[in-house]
Amino acid sequence: MRIIKRMAAAAAVTVVLQVAHAQDGTPALSGLAAYAKRIGETPRNVAAAAAATRGLNLCSGRWQGGLTDEIIERDLNGRDPSLGSIPNDFVTGIDEIARTVSVTYDADMPPRHVVWRPVLGCVQLPIGAPMDAAQYLPRIDVAITPPNFDDQPWPMGDRKATARLPRGQRKALADVVDAAFDGTTYGGASWAVLVVADGKIVAEKYARGFDMHMGSQTHSAAKSFAASVVGIASGQGLIDIHQPGPLTAWRKPGDPRGAITLEHLLRMSSGLYTQGHGSPLQKIYAQGGTVADLAATNVLDSQPGTHFVYSPPDTMLAVRAVREAIHDDQRFLQFPFRELYWRIGMTRTSTNSEWNGDFLMSGQTWSSARDFARFGLLYLNDGVWQGERILPQGWVDYVTTRGPAQPPRPPYYGAQFWLYGGMAGLPDDAFSPSGGQGHYAMVIRSRNVVIVRRGFDLPGENFDITRFCADVLSVLKR
Repeated sequence: MRIIKRMAAAAAVTVVLQVAHAQDGTPALSGLAAYAKRIGETPRNVAAAAAATRGLNLCSGRWQGGLTDEIIERDLNGRDPSLGSIPNDFVTGIDEIARTVSVTYDADMPPRHVVWRPVLGCVQLPIGAPMDAAQYLPRIDVAITPPNFDDQPWPMGDRKATARLPRGQRKALADVVDAAFDGTTYGGASWAVLVVADGKIVAEKYARGFDMHMGSQTHSAAKSFAASVVGIASGQGLIDIHQPGPLTAWRKPGDPRGAITLEHLLRMSSGLYTQGHGSPLQKIYAQGGTVADLAATNVLDSQPGTHFVYSPPDTMLAVRAVREAIHDDQRFLQFPFRELYWRIGMTRTSTNSEWNGDFLMSGQTWSSARDFARFGLLYLNDGVWQGERILPQGWVDYVTTRGPAQPPRPPYYGAQFWLYGGMAGLPDDAFSPSGGQGHYAMVIRSRNVVIVRRGFDLPGENFDITRFCADVLSVLKR
């Protein structure tokens, strides 16, 4: 990778050029032909999606995660399974002043543009949109800024966050944590591990250039954040998770989707066609599609509540229902931050939206390892944070109870949380958010423990989270 720096308006504009064999700004689309054929798409469509994904990684990695270019290229673009068959021949421009990224993928089309916004993070413009379209993006009130709690005591801030275990126990736990980074004992490629016992951090380690204030994409672990937003809205009386037809688009007389409830969406049993080519996920994640235009207009494939189908669009639609219930976009855009993240000290967590303003809380969320631990503590303490109830009474029990439709084998599913009880000898009440590439915040309420693991695992090298957590608990029991 070559990096060229130019000066503009008294500030540096960095242009990153990634050129393999195309010198005119046009990727060699023929190099995508085999991959595109395998997934049933055209090379140019695949290139457009890959360009946006690279742009999002660069934008979010820099301005949401605080990552270096080396980490972004190595761990985000270099280890993203969805980019594994796509050549690195995109010409990429990064404007440090405007905080935008533009990725050229075809000479006949505008670049894919990604734009950072204060608080809300990065958003991709749809395929074919010029950078001028950024002026129409939803934005949060400029007076709203993330708070800084760093100097407050843990868990709201970072002071007095740790506790020392007895020497022998501390050494044994350090050995287990170290093994989480060797890539063989438990597998995977870890960048952070934290163990919280009795409210304090008793083990914490980082690798691959990360520290406690740097963050990366959560992938599907963010679904548990989404469930929390839905729970808060329910506690405020904005929504009823059992009421049929949570979306306006499904309320026309005779529409069978009117039978879908928020509970169906939370439990991944909406019945919407999201298998095979029926899923709108990638068109929303990487091609500039919107939740309203693609996910909400999907058709039924099974009766709601009868089949478990793991579907990120179900999560998107659950959060979309909160937006419609609030009926005030400025309030909605602030809702996850004011009502969840910032109330529990998660000031280094942000969720991307699509250009129409719907949060992609099914996966496109960035967060630090300590923020994962804070989230786990919220659930460890039954939704109460330092004496203040954040989640409604009973919500933690609800999301950790199996729904009627389940995966064929463990881990089983609650409501946007995975249930690991009994696996590898874990206590029956073990549950966690779970995200691709190995992102967890395992909560074991009976042991008053939260175990965070963040990683960049590739398929076939998955981290054994249940065995690792069982080994941690074994040490803490001594």
